[in-house]
Amino acid sequence: MESIKDKVAIVGMGCCRFGENWEQGPEDMMIDAAYEAYEDAGIDPKQIQAAWMGTVGAHWIGMAGLPVAEALKLHGIPISRVEAYCATGHEALRHASLAVASGLYDVALAIGFEKLKDSGFAGLGVGRGMHPVMEIRRTSPASFALAATRYFYTYGLSMEEGKRLLAKISVKNHKNGALSPKAHLRKEVTIEQVLSAPIIASPLGLFDCCGNSDGSAAAIVVRADTARNYRSDPVYIKGLGQAQMSMMPHTQPGYHWTGFDPTKFAAQQAYAQAGIKDPRKELSLAEVHDCFTITELVNYEDLGLSHKGRAKEDIEAGTFELNGPLPVNSDGGLKSFGHPVGASGLRMTYELYKQMQGKAQMPQRQLKDPKLGLAHTLGGHPSVSCVVICGKEKG
Repeated sequence: MESIKDKVAIVGMGCCRFGENWEQGPEDMMIDAAYEAYEDAGIDPKQIQAAWMGTVGAHWIGMAGLPVAEALKLHGIPISRVEAYCATGHEALRHASLAVASGLYDVALAIGFEKLKDSGFAGLGVGRGMHPVMEIRRTSPASFALAATRYFYTYGLSMEEGKRLLAKISVKNHKNGALSPKAHLRKEVTIEQVLSAPIIASPLGLFDCCGNSDGSAAAIVVRADTARNYRSDPVYIKGLGQAQMSMMPHTQPGYHWTGFDPTKFAAQQAYAQAGIKDPRKELSLAEVHDCFTITELVNYEDLGLSHKGRAKEDIEAGTFELNGPLPVNSDGGLKSFGHPVGASGLRMTYELYKQMQGKAQMPQRQLKDPKLGLAHTLGGHPSVSCVVICGKEKG
């Protein structure tokens, strides 16, 4: 089996400001993201040969690839619509990268967007369960609350200890987000504020849950051997993993709730392609799916950044803080940006891309010479995950 490693490079990326973008429609946000990417890559839109669009809930503005065709006037080229729950943005990038690696196209666009604030739903408007009996009344906060209580029980944490541990993740991400100009929520919080916030689904409080936002992000990918024709500092795709499990893995006998198997399998694929043996030591930074603080915690372990059951030690040691040995969610993550589902994976990749070029939007959060980064998304029940590995140098 061949690897994607160093066959494809990202030469342009764009990301609109995430938030309650009442003054913008989906088209406006896509234009912001795409034209930033065009300018970044130094290309004309007419050079795009194919596009992949990721969105979950935007049926009301057009089916198939029509929203991108209309907004960006990309007529007469193939445009495909993809969806993979919360991994949708990464799925658009994965398809565009594979198409370029195959040699079918030289220049492709991956773009994702979501306009959640106009949907009329609270939260994502999804995640309430697809089975009329087994999943009635199930919500995303309630599901991840089960993961939190099970993790606390399994690894010997009292409720108070566990909530304080999760609060440290929230504080870290809001601190990073306060330095990210394109984040929705740009205000630091204290552990005391997190612990005293209203409960959403015990033990998860308000600051343990990511926000509900609008947003769009885009990437332009080309063959790696042509990347320096576009710019002197391209970022290379090193690995692309994707894994799916049963639609309702949590209903299976023996389901443990202390981690999510799709993440483990997707990471194994991406690490094998990238040649990574020890992600904790080899990665310079990671963007992980922090829809809830407990999700970020178990992601540390599922991705091999912490030993199983020992994330507590790393959190308390500051391992994943901005000035730590392995910064996680250096831009503030979903906690600060919110989660416009189709855009999140590409927004995470945008952070890797900018950090590796030394172009983080605020110098206070620019990491020192990062060389290898990971972006991870997790969606469904959770039943699907994508892991993308990007590198600064071509191997």
